[in-house]
Amino acid sequence: MYEFLMETLTNREILIAVFAAIAVASTVYSLAQPLFERDRLGARIKAVALEREEIRARERARLAADSKKAKLRSEPKAYMSQIVSSFNLQKALADAKTVDQLRTAGFRGQAPLVAFLFARVVLPTVLFGLALFYLFGLSAINQPTVVKILIAVIVAYVGFYAPVFYISNVRQKRQTSIRRAWPDALDLLLICVESGMSAEAAFRKVAEEIGAQSVELAEELTLTTAELSFLQERRQAYENLGTRTGLDTVRGVMTSLIQAERYGTPLATSLRVLAQENRDERMNTAEKKAAALPPKLTVPMILFFLPVLMAVILGPAAIQIIAHQ
Repeated sequence: MYEFLMETLTNREILIAVFAAIAVASTVYSLAQPLFERDRLGARIKAVALEREEIRARERARLAADSKKAKLRSEPKAYMSQIVSSFNLQKALADAKTVDQLRTAGFRGQAPLVAFLFARVVLPTVLFGLALFYLFGLSAINQPTVVKILIAVIVAYVGFYAPVFYISNVRQKRQTSIRRAWPDALDLLLICVESGMSAEAAFRKVAEEIGAQSVELAEELTLTTAELSFLQERRQAYENLGTRTGLDTVRGVMTSLIQAERYGTPLATSLRVLAQENRDERMNTAEKKAAALPPKLTVPMILFFLPVLMAVILGPAAIQIIAHQ
C-alpha cells in the first residue's frame, strides 16, 4: 500500500492531470465568481437610508417633546387675523422683503407677520386719536385748528413707521450678537469636525456651547441641526441658515460647506480657512472702530474739555490780576 501510494504521488502523468484539474477549476471559479456575488453596495445604501430614517424619527420625537415646553412659533390672535384679512393688509403692506426682515429679526411664522401688520394699522389710529384728544382737550397750546390736526397727523405718521423701526432695531442687535460669536462658533465647529463628529452632531454641540455667548446664534444652529436631520438635501439646511441670519459672513461659510460636500473636499480644511478669515475680519472691524475714534472725540473735546482746561489754567492768573487792581 505504501509503495502504491508513493508510486502514485511520483507519477508524472498523474501529477500533471491533478495540477491541470486544479488550474481549470480555479479558472472556472474566477470567471464565475462575479455571477454569484451579492449586491453589497445596494445593501449598504439601504442600511444607511434606514439608519437615517431612524435618526429622523428620534429627532422628531425629541423635538416634539421639547415643543411642549417651548415653541418658536405661535398662533396669531383671532382678532388680529380678522382685521388683517378683512382689510387685506398682507397684500397692501407686506412683501417678501418684509417676511425676510421679520425672520432675520428672529420672528418666525405667521403670528409675527399678523401682529406686525396689525400694529402698523392700529398704532397710527390710536396715536392720532390720543394726539387730537391731548391737543384739543388737555393742552393749552394756542394754535390754529389746522396746525393741531397737522401735529396729530405727524404723530400718526410716526406711529405708522414705529413697528418698522422696532423690527430694524431688533434685527440689527440680533445680527450684531451673531456676528460677534460667529468666529468662535467656527473654531468650535472645526474642533468637533476634526474630532470625528458628523455635521449634525457638531452643530448640536456648538449650539450647546455657544449659548453662553450668543443665545441667538445657538438658536439658529439648533434649527440648522433639526433641518439637517429632516430635509432631504443638506444644502437647503445650510442655505436656510444663511438666509435666517442675513449676514454675508455666514452665507459665505455655508456656501463653502455646500461646495465641500459637493466636491468631496475635506470639511476640516474649509472650516480652518474660514475660521481664520472670520477672525481676521473681526480684528479689521475692531481696528476700523479704533481708527475712527479720534475724529469722533474731536468735537466733544473742543466743546467740553478745552473750556474747562482753559478755565483751570487761566483762572488763577485772572483772579490774581483782579485782586491786584
